[in-house]
Amino acid sequence: MIVLPLPAAETPHGRPEEPARRPESAARPERVAPSGGTEQAGPRILLVDDHEVVRMGLRALLATAPGFSVVAEADSVATAVAAARRWRPDVVVMDVRLPDGSGVEACREIRAENPNASVIMLTSFADEEAVFASILAGAAGYLLKQARGQALIDAVETVWRGASLLDPAVTRQVLARIRRMGQQELDDDLARLSEQERKILPLIAEGKTNREIAAALFLSDRTVKSYVSNILTKLNLSRRAEAAAFITRHAGHAGMGGDRGEDHSGARDR
Repeated sequence: MIVLPLPAAETPHGRPEEPARRPESAARPERVAPSGGTEQAGPRILLVDDHEVVRMGLRALLATAPGFSVVAEADSVATAVAAARRWRPDVVVMDVRLPDGSGVEACREIRAENPNASVIMLTSFADEEAVFASILAGAAGYLLKQARGQALIDAVETVWRGASLLDPAVTRQVLARIRRMGQQELDDDLARLSEQERKILPLIAEGKTNREIAAALFLSDRTVKSYVSNILTKLNLSRRAEAAAFITRHAGHAGMGGDRGEDHSGARDR
């Protein structure tokens, strides 16, 4: 069910007018300011939540913001996509959990049809997976329902103007997830290297020549040259200097370095 805010205005002939559709590439509409000039109109908003009481509260709150206009409401994924298609809102305030699916799914479909629409995911829970799924689906913001009313008004204004935002309560989780992703990427990179290559990599970063590395690890110059070439290829690096930068970024990782004693793997001059 799509709940529309007000009956459509009637024409002089008694027939309701169709809602005007703003072309995706069109600039924000302008309105007449009290001074007689023109100013940019506020955002046209679609509210999506399966609880009518919540939608009523959101509508009342957003009505206090000058220029904000709630053009439609929806209570499911299907009605949200249909309402967004018909009313072409600038901003969609979307509950993450809906009866017929996920708000993330609705966000993805709405953004696929109208990339200009900015979606704010509104939820009761700081769900790390939901946050990342929302970001990947194209959501411009993620806000908890526990946030103050002014925070939602500011969020709508922020995403309408083209910026993005995260509720402070989930920012720490997002940063921790990014760090874990970076650590996993590093682990994957180092897993491509053999034990001997992990010993040689820090020596490359120290600026040692192949001859110096060979002397330190009791290898031949030719064997070291082969190892260095393999390391650069496996880490998608093109120069020895980039290996030094790699080590600097990941200094202290347990998988790098190690004993620089005699090579017991049999990787001597062949």
